[in-house]
Amino acid sequence: MNDQRNVSELVHAHSPAAEDQWTAPTTRKGFLKGAAVVGAGAAGVGALAPAAAFASRKKPGVTHGDLEILKAAQIAEALAVTTYTNIINTAPFFKNIPADDQGYLKGALQEEMSHYLLEESVTKKPTPFTTFYYPPNMFTDSQTTLDILVTLEDAFIAAYLVGVRHFSTPDLRVTAARIMGIESDHRTLARVVGGDVTPENGGPITSITGIQKVAESIAPPNNNGYERTLLLANIGQAVEALLPFAEKSAAEKAGFDTAKPYTFTPFTPMLPSPLGEFHSFKG
Repeated sequence: MNDQRNVSELVHAHSPAAEDQWTAPTTRKGFLKGAAVVGAGAAGVGALAPAAAFASRKKPGVTHGDLEILKAAQIAEALAVTTYTNIINTAPFFKNIPADDQGYLKGALQEEMSHYLLEESVTKKPTPFTTFYYPPNMFTDSQTTLDILVTLEDAFIAAYLVGVRHFSTPDLRVTAARIMGIESDHRTLARVVGGDVTPENGGPITSITGIQKVAESIAPPNNNGYERTLLLANIGQAVEALLPFAEKSAAEKAGFDTAKPYTFTPFTPMLPSPLGEFHSFKG
């Protein structure tokens, strides 16, 4: 995590042979290289139609460095969509938590999908990563589910703060901050859910361990005075934390369950309120 090289050194042009199927070495260089590759038959292509909804908004000019951050953000958002989808559809605790908690998780799914499509409307390429991996018992053990959910939100917050630092235009920096604020909502609300997990599902969960590997009390759930940057200096460091979720070799090395992959399935999102929808890059 102390590698301070510029991200541009980590990204290389893809070869034509890689466009049908891409397999990455277990490195940040490989992860970001994969972000530049789009297979014609990738599952993410299904998201291109709803992404067209953003096409009429005037987009800011983007540099190579901007695209590097956006490509990594797309992968993160595809992972988020996959995570929330499977919590809602498969986690045993979901049906037993209060309706407002269920509503948060359903709303978060719609928001993450909207973020993904917004980023895709700028990069004009779907994510090359459509299969994700998780630790054992990810969607069956409530503690594991919430620990990983908060871990991911921690990473997403820090990654968007990298965008706030390094995007080339004010419009992109403000857009990154707008998305980061929603990821912060998600982190707090994920911690709220812990106390509402029923005894039959292993609850109540009183502490949750996020990306910093420290068990933190869920009381209060909004326990940050300031968002945590995790001291990330560039997007290469940000994606390092996500590599085991997206790349099979890294997943195996991290002890994740590679026998049970999960597929990103894009859809057209319906945001909870029109007042909170994306209107333009200028806000």
